[in-house]
Amino acid sequence: MNKEQISALIKSHADRLGFLSCGISRVQFLDEEAKHLENWLAKNYNGKMAYMANHFDKRLNPALLVDDAKSVISVLVNYYPEKDLFDQKEIKISKYAYGKDYHQVIRAKLNELIDIITEEVGEVNARCFTDSAPVLDKAWAERSGLGWIGKNANLISTQKGSFFFIGEIIIDLELAYDLPATDHCGTCTKCIDACPTEAIVQPQLVDGSKCISYLTIELKDEILPPSFKDQMDGWAFGCDVCQDVCPWNRFSKPHTEESFNPHPELESADLTQLTKETFNELFRKSAIKRTKFEGLKRNIEFLKKKA
Repeated sequence: MNKEQISALIKSHADRLGFLSCGISRVQFLDEEAKHLENWLAKNYNGKMAYMANHFDKRLNPALLVDDAKSVISVLVNYYPEKDLFDQKEIKISKYAYGKDYHQVIRAKLNELIDIITEEVGEVNARCFTDSAPVLDKAWAERSGLGWIGKNANLISTQKGSFFFIGEIIIDLELAYDLPATDHCGTCTKCIDACPTEAIVQPQLVDGSKCISYLTIELKDEILPPSFKDQMDGWAFGCDVCQDVCPWNRFSKPHTEESFNPHPELESADLTQLTKETFNELFRKSAIKRTKFEGLKRNIEFLKKKA
């Protein structure tokens, strides 16, 4: 098979495995992203995420992660739920955390895709990633034609919206490459205007230290900064505001991945009275385990306190 046939085969199997989209880009050093990342770090927009300054070169050059890497196969995985469980609730949890931890689900699918490629074309050198290594997922997905990086710094698709996870396979196969996506945000500033903490300082530039997702997940301090009191909009884990207001998400459709379905009792649970027993039951397999019970409880108590 030639590279066009192999690429078509990969995309066909990706579709069969339930990926929302699949695109392919050529491995190269990310020049523009290097400048953006350097500027972002210089402004301390990574907050206390010190790890974001680590492995700078690896973030920009996949060839340092996989020997003789030639291609990046990017995939999207839909997580948009059938129902927003926390729309009218005092305490809110981001839609991506309703079900099973996405890292496990996507990694299994990507490894299956690598096995299929090996069966079809022979031994390859490949590794899969999903938000778990120094890889600029959104940059590669954009270069693979799956969407553009919007003003809220999320990847957006004109046909799929933005409620999806990104994963990739870095591989030593030369493949047929897709054209990069073009920007379709236009003059819209809804995400910038709606951000409760004004974390989007300019289009495509987010002060991570002010982002609610950072504050509720990444920040490990014993208490949240008092300056954010009354700015959290009820979010105890993550935040969906900039995606909820994005006009392109009118095209989002509910996922069909059973693993992402919420725990049957999640919608009715009173998180303001959260106990460790309830936490372990509701979030046993969830990405929310990342904050642990103490972290989620900290966030909820912060939201409950009056200014």
